Amino acid sequence: MTEHTLSASAITGSLGKMHSQLLNGQPVSYQLPVGEQLLPLNDLLGRRLSMEYLGEIHCCHCGRKTKKSFNQGFCYPCFRELPQCDSCIVSPEKCHYHQGTCRDPAWGEQFCMTEHVVYLANSSGLKVGITRATQVPTRWIDQGASQAMAFLRVATRQQSGLLEVLFKASVNDRTNWRAMLKGPAEPLDLSASARELLAMNASGITELQGQFGIQAIQPDETGTVLAIDYPVLEYPIKVTSQSFDKQALIEGTLLGIKGQYLLLDTGVINIRKHTAYQVRVTAD
Repeated sequence: MTEHTLSASAITGSLGKMHSQLLNGQPVSYQLPVGEQLLPLNDLLGRRLSMEYLGEIHCCHCGRKTKKSFNQGFCYPCFRELPQCDSCIVSPEKCHYHQGTCRDPAWGEQFCMTEHVVYLANSSGLKVGITRATQVPTRWIDQGASQAMAFLRVATRQQSGLLEVLFKASVNDRTNWRAMLKGPAEPLDLSASARELLAMNASGITELQGQFGIQAIQPDETGTVLAIDYPVLEYPIKVTSQSFDKQALIEGTLLGIKGQYLLLDTGVINIRKHTAYQVRVTAD
């Protein structure tokens, strides 16, 4: 992909999940994939942005034209066949790789049978989550977390999912996206919350270590709480969601970027939800 500086000309192509980069002491830097081009979004803050849906969706995996996007950008055949669209991705504790029934064992080896972290994040309040170790801090940024920390490291995705099930009995595992988009979350002591959660679930953790081996489930020794700042000029008082499924043209002054959302003065749009939508993007 090549970086494109948007001026009066438009760029056209398939929308992709926003790329993000976190630099020390700086707000998250965002780029919007449009076809083969990357649009630096931070440079557009305060400018009028226009996104026109061109009426087509092309599967982000095979390129097939589809009337409806499944699982954020896939056509129905790919949704039914690809391992990244299997139900165990949403519910990792249901991973069936060990049963020999993974849709693509090579994909499972690369993405599931690898080190994961269990983390606490503060986006709209305290939540527990899991992600591949290589996805830190991207996963936290995608969720709009103001603070986040890993507190356990595990050998596989299934193990992280089993721990998440254990912990979510007492801690939320979802983000209230409307609250997240209204402003930074009130700071929390994530380290204290992690210690409390580990103590409350000591017997359950020991049981899982007995099943998978002590070395498979270990505390994260860094204990580092990451603070994340987002490029936002102004947060909305009322969060109004916009979608290309309801309107072909979405435009307004870009007031901020947080998580996978663009904050316009006319409403907010979840870019990841519209992966593979064909659009024309212009800025004044």
